Amino acid sequence: MTPSRFDAFLAGDARALSPQERTGLRKFIDTGCIACHNGVDVGGGMFQKFGVVEDYWTATESQQPDKGRFDVTHDPQDTYVFKVPSLRNVAMTPPYFHDGSVRSLPEAVRIMAKVQLGQALSDQDTADIAAFLGSLTGKLPQGFVDAPILPASGFDVSQTEAPQQQR
Repeated sequence: MTPSRFDAFLAGDARALSPQERTGLRKFIDTGCIACHNGVDVGGGMFQKFGVVEDYWTATESQQPDKGRFDVTHDPQDTYVFKVPSLRNVAMTPPYFHDGSVRSLPEAVRIMAKVQLGQALSDQDTADIAAFLGSLTGKLPQGFVDAPILPASGFDVSQTEAPQQQR
């Protein structure tokens, strides 16, 4: 987890968040987002059905609905159940949702309110929540985007055979 301005706010620095971000936090809580996106990681600790109020694939225009955990467990109760993601650094991780069907954070916010909570957010409420979510972005460590240089292993790839496909 990368410490963010939100962490400074939680530690008592009320000025760490802009007025719009504070408004967005209040709307995030009042809308009910906090029920699933909670804790230190602002989510990531549970599985929930995606599309509680209406089918997610209608709102996201997903071409091929994914049945979620059902495909692994074959339990009908796991149909359309996915892990609730952490929202840390969410502003940096488009496209959104398990299938990458939504390109912008404001659109993802609007869809989540609609399909999970049955709420139609105004453009301002959507913008405020998206602004708050931006405050969850922390500074990446120096060298984060640099590819690691791995030590030599002594393993010669040219001496291996390609795996055979199963029939």
